Amino acid sequence: MENTANNRVVPVNSITKEAWKLESPKHRRRSIVREFALNTSTHGLPGMARSQSKHNRIFWTISFFIFAGIMIYFVTQSIKSYFEYPTQTSVSISFERSQVFPAVTFCNYVGARYDRLIEPFLNYTNSINATNTNGTTTFTMEQTVLLRDFLRVQLNAGEPLTQYLFSLDEILIQCLYNDRNCTTNDFISFLSSTYGQCFTFNAKKKTTNESNIRYTNDDGGSGNLILRLYAQSHLYVPFVAQDVSAGMVAMIHDNTQLPLIDVAGMVLAPGRRHKLGYKKKTYQYLSLPYTDCTTKIPPAMQAMFSAYEGADYAYSQGVCYTLCIQAYIYQECGCINPDEWTARSVVLPGTNTIIQAPLCSSNNTCYLNATVRISKTLSIWNQFCSDCLQECSTVSFTVTSSSIAAPSPPYAYATKNFVESLSIPLPTNWSRNWLSEVQNNFVSLEVVCESTQVESYIQQASLGPVDLLSNVGGQTGLWIGISFLSVMEFIEMVYRILRYEFHIIRETIRNRLQINNT
Repeated sequence: MENTANNRVVPVNSITKEAWKLESPKHRRRSIVREFALNTSTHGLPGMARSQSKHNRIFWTISFFIFAGIMIYFVTQSIKSYFEYPTQTSVSISFERSQVFPAVTFCNYVGARYDRLIEPFLNYTNSINATNTNGTTTFTMEQTVLLRDFLRVQLNAGEPLTQYLFSLDEILIQCLYNDRNCTTNDFISFLSSTYGQCFTFNAKKKTTNESNIRYTNDDGGSGNLILRLYAQSHLYVPFVAQDVSAGMVAMIHDNTQLPLIDVAGMVLAPGRRHKLGYKKKTYQYLSLPYTDCTTKIPPAMQAMFSAYEGADYAYSQGVCYTLCIQAYIYQECGCINPDEWTARSVVLPGTNTIIQAPLCSSNNTCYLNATVRISKTLSIWNQFCSDCLQECSTVSFTVTSSSIAAPSPPYAYATKNFVESLSIPLPTNWSRNWLSEVQNNFVSLEVVCESTQVESYIQQASLGPVDLLSNVGGQTGLWIGISFLSVMEFIEMVYRILRYEFHIIRETIRNRLQINNT
């Protein structure tokens, strides 16, 4: 009989166990790492893996870590530079044959009409015992100080001031745009604390979807606005104009810009034809994270814009500063700067309630002290004005002015007929002195597009994501030769080790289950 002991079948489990004993997990992991090091494209690692001596391995190890450290330093600097969001400004010149014609705002240098103002003004001064007279023919310099208080009381009481001011029909003789007559729909009016009632031509409105905006090539023209105005200086309130006999104030601005004519207006002398030629410039800034510019209109500013006859004005940093200062003055004094009639909408920090604040009296020093305090105290400024950020885009105009004597005799007669057609008092001795009166009050303004060239200043990122990736790739490739494929080789090594560890754990659990079953 055969010896069955010599033909004994060895169980599969026994073969598997022996196989695992032949190659320990530690040796297997090392072989995976060594295979990765020998085949990777990363410089230095193959040198360490194939070194036959300890000294050679130490040399390659030290070299690898030195250059890896240098690489990490430069890569870190590249990443830091990117997150500093550096910018640069590019300047370009384009030709716009058809440009949007800018808005033009003008005001009479003295906006109040003496004949309409004097009686209610005297009633006010008599009621506060500042005067005791009903004589309307004289007006003193001392009464000029009280005039602002009278207007302040009228505004605080909600009374309209337009009844005391010059209207558009009383100062506008003629308006031509590209040789076509303008209409009253081309103008919006607003109040200026310095010049009374002002008028803006070609402002963008909310209700017309830009259909009312004039372009330079409308009606086949090149962008030419002519305004013939009459100052009516014989109706000026004495001493208000100080040393100015008569005149107009004008400003060229963007269609969506609120005109700060009190500070940016150009004075136009009477008896002259003024020509203002403009060139357009645009500025565009990057939004977050490069700059903190904004286009969002805060509630107080939106409420302020509502007083401009539906004009679709954009956010303005200068207007925002005015409103935040007014908010602080209101918190401290319970009233606001009386010189800022239009900026009466106040929203206190931490609230959303719009307050129509009253104007302070002119002899109230509280608003003056509060204005100085917020301007000099950084903590107060940051609390009230931290939201006043830069505009993300602006449009400005470089203006060149010139003038010549006017009017000519034909226009002098036309102006005489215009003045006589109005239902307003004529100057004394008008029949004999009408020509000198016309010369002392006539103002002609011509606004022309001087060039179709538009200068554009555009802020751009100095480092973009592509630049960052290129810088990092250049540094890693220069020092230790790492590329995306090198990263994939490392991922492959990690995957093989994890897979091997999973296989060991699974076999260990299976063997334990078999032992427990036997």
